[in-house]
Amino acid sequence: MTEAQLKKATITVLEGDDKDKVISVLFNPNEYTFERANAYKATPVPGLSSPILQFVNGEADQLSMELFLDDYTDPEGPASREKPEAHPVMNRIRAISKLLAIDSKIHAPSPVRFNWGPLEFTAIIEKLSRKVTMFQPDGTPARATLNVTFKEYRTLKQQMEAPRRESADKSKRRVVVGRDRLWLLAVREYNDPNEWLRIAQANDLDDPREIAPGDWLELPPMEHPHGTRNTF
Repeated sequence: MTEAQLKKATITVLEGDDKDKVISVLFNPNEYTFERANAYKATPVPGLSSPILQFVNGEADQLSMELFLDDYTDPEGPASREKPEAHPVMNRIRAISKLLAIDSKIHAPSPVRFNWGPLEFTAIIEKLSRKVTMFQPDGTPARATLNVTFKEYRTLKQQMEAPRRESADKSKRRVVVGRDRLWLLAVREYNDPNEWLRIAQANDLDDPREIAPGDWLELPPMEHPHGTRNTF
């Protein structure tokens, strides 16, 4: 592999103690992999040869790749005579590994933005493995390959504002996940928090707080596609 085949990529920390910190890597551009999956609930039905599959929710996109760190072929590496690098391989390995740790400010691992040419991906680092293949005379790593899996990171606001890919005029079933609330389901499905009452009525809920993770809810067709606020 020649130096001309290696392109600089960056990982930028978006939140937490190290916000706006940029970590440079040498990225091997042979390939990267995008993955997306959906979650389904399998409901066995007596007499049928296979269960009924019911859609639960979409999974976050995943981006997997190899990141190549090398002080010798990097023109800015510490072994380079042109321009010594202030952050050698070992420092960059530590900086990337730190992104898996819980940040003291946000009480969770920091989200990051990966950039390489036209590729931009906002995510958290889900998995990281490293293989060191060359060392300095004192045993310090000088060349390493990191296998990294990024999982797409989107805030609640971003997900609410994203265009829905379904029609609100059809009945649906949804499973309650985490801290879901009726108003949140109404925003997600109908783009109108006031529609929570319609969901409560369709499911005979006297108290909208009586839902728990794993409960299935019927979401009736939306009678007012422009929202209940426009019906008065």
